[in-house]
Amino acid sequence: MTTASHRFSFCLRETMQASLLAVTILCFGIVFFSQAVAAQTFTVLHSFAPQGDGYEPQSGLIMDARGNLYGTTFKGGQNYDDGGVAYKVSHAQGGWVSNLLTEFNPGQNGYAPQARLTFGPNSATIYGTTEFGGNDGCSGYGCGTVFELTPRTTPPPGEPGFDERTTIYRFSGPDGNWPLGEVIFDPNGNIFGTTPDGGTHDGGTVFELARVGTQWRHSVLYNFTGFADGAQPLAGLIMDSAGNLYGTNDQGGGSCYCGVVFELSPSSGGWTYHVLHTFEPPTDGGWPYAGLTLDATGNLYGTTSGAGPAGGGTVFELSPVAGGWNFQVIYALSEQQRYAPQGGVVLDAAGNVYATTSGGGQYFQGSVFKLIRQNGAWVFTLLHDFQGIPDGAVPKGNLLLDAAGNLYGTASGGGEYASGSVWEISPQ
Repeated sequence: MTTASHRFSFCLRETMQASLLAVTILCFGIVFFSQAVAAQTFTVLHSFAPQGDGYEPQSGLIMDARGNLYGTTFKGGQNYDDGGVAYKVSHAQGGWVSNLLTEFNPGQNGYAPQARLTFGPNSATIYGTTEFGGNDGCSGYGCGTVFELTPRTTPPPGEPGFDERTTIYRFSGPDGNWPLGEVIFDPNGNIFGTTPDGGTHDGGTVFELARVGTQWRHSVLYNFTGFADGAQPLAGLIMDSAGNLYGTNDQGGGSCYCGVVFELSPSSGGWTYHVLHTFEPPTDGGWPYAGLTLDATGNLYGTTSGAGPAGGGTVFELSPVAGGWNFQVIYALSEQQRYAPQGGVVLDAAGNVYATTSGGGQYFQGSVFKLIRQNGAWVFTLLHDFQGIPDGAVPKGNLLLDAAGNLYGTASGGGEYASGSVWEISPQ
């Protein structure tokens, strides 16, 4: 899709969501109510500054074995090229300190990272994508890249612990372009990911990068057509123990083109594509920005950014059953309260669900919430409403939950300098 197509689909989505909300309220008489805030401690670990720092983080975080956090920002940098950065937030002197790992500049090595980072098989090298750069194609923005950051054995004092990144693949358009989602690895060390645009039908692709010696060989596993199979995967993929890939499309599918959930299964002839669910508002939501989460029993969880029974998006579950999948909305978000989740969900050991909304809340800056399964139903518990300044605003990325039950995330705006933040919620 072109940039103009993105704008058109966004405007169409907003118009449809408003109409669907009005119909839903009229037909179902939905009653909206507030929920109590759970006992917890919210802490800002880092506020991004527009000068000399990255800003506007679009993605969530990853954590190493020492509890250090890693992420990217869409914009910013010390050289003021506004290409974004990769950063590390770590414990220091009883608090937290942020360090720049690498800075992205417009050009052949890529810029404007929007995806969450990924640890490689050795748990040391870090991989990611940039939306733009890599070449001069794709309307002059460049078609995007996949990169790696390799740790230094003995970094000089005061310098980042990672070498300058290496670009391992540059997209060209026919093979996909403008990747927004994170990459994942299979047990053999091969990389899998998506692009929301480009490919044979300009509907996006699922791709693989297979390591061959010291090189990476790119192949397209699937080209989306934009019709019943969906189009525009904005998020990355997940893989189950059998090697099946699962993901979401923000566009295409049914009559409203509100997206699908899909599966790619390895077969002797390549890969077989299946649509697991087609979104049809107002009953089940539409336009999933985020990817999926897989639990221990094979159930898939995700979010839709709009529509649904209460007009503000949904949290959903897909459970495998004989001959297919059973879809259910486990919580419908309200456009009058907290709405438009753009990140996915994370599960704790008890099966509780955590997620964010990018809109609504007491201060209209988004929220963090928890869904607890009780007596066969899901109960909404509010964890935090963002205020903008000083804590953050409009969280978009996935959440991270550590073994102690601490929750970590980013806000794309707000914070002390109105440029985004990294935050933690600790249970009391």
